[in-house]
Amino acid sequence: MQHQVVIGSGPVGSGVASTLAARGVPVTVVTRRGSGPDHPLVTKVRADAADADALAQLCSGASAVYNCANPQYHRWATDWPPIHRSLMNAAERSGAVLVMTDNLYAFGPNGSMPMAEDDQLLATGTKGGMRATMAREMLEAHRAGRLRATIARASDYYGPEVLGAALGERVMPRVLAGKKVTLLGSLDVPHSMSYMPDVVNTLVTIAGDERAWGRPWHVPNAEPLTQRQWVAALASAAGTEVKVAAVPKTVLRLMGVFVPMMRELRETWYQFALPWVTDSSLTEQTFTLAATPVADATAATVAWWRDRQVAR
Repeated sequence: MQHQVVIGSGPVGSGVASTLAARGVPVTVVTRRGSGPDHPLVTKVRADAADADALAQLCSGASAVYNCANPQYHRWATDWPPIHRSLMNAAERSGAVLVMTDNLYAFGPNGSMPMAEDDQLLATGTKGGMRATMAREMLEAHRAGRLRATIARASDYYGPEVLGAALGERVMPRVLAGKKVTLLGSLDVPHSMSYMPDVVNTLVTIAGDERAWGRPWHVPNAEPLTQRQWVAALASAAGTEVKVAAVPKTVLRLMGVFVPMMRELRETWYQFALPWVTDSSLTEQTFTLAATPVADATAATVAWWRDRQVAR
């Protein structure tokens, strides 16, 4: 059986690698630290994904290569271009299907709601513009016959293994303890969230189905809730009661003077201040995929966080 290559070992990369290995597929996980899940079919390799020749060699003979990399948020403009070019080169030279884990930034603040796969990419900011450029270049290369490519777009992650996200480590420990939670933007506008196992399932599905190649797909998301409702759903699963407050934009601006991550969030403030809703019906109908119900997803999320606290 042909091996598959996963770039990155965060919750997406590790989830994809574990899912493939559980199905009997040999997997090579490429990271700078040589990290990744432990499994007899998983080979962990320490390498720089921006090294085009090294990556092309690792992808030789692969049937698919998954871009699950996650450069530091404030370094997207410098770190993404060489990684992106290296991955396209590896896919072109190996014949492997290039599968990119994407977000919704490329639609920008003036995108239509709900966001559908074929809507215009209107982002003008640094991060949104970078994601739009990557997607366009991949799909143009596919249309030109240089490589085979497909894209899975997800909204903000939540679920097991998810730490650095809106409903990650800043929120979940406080939910479990029944303590007040502070969030960015508006508390009462609808916001789609992507459950991590659904993200992984979508990536693995579109990698192996020729109908998916040459276009983007949206990860199936459950019904959009407001941020207040998302926290309430997690608190209900945890059996706690949690008060929720919003961080004023002025405070974010002040924090950005000292914290790079906070400074970078100013560009994407609109995603939490305005409705941020996806349309994943095309993915659901084409591949018979469905989002995990919120009650099941929040229960699993709470269980994982509780296990993590016990382990620590």
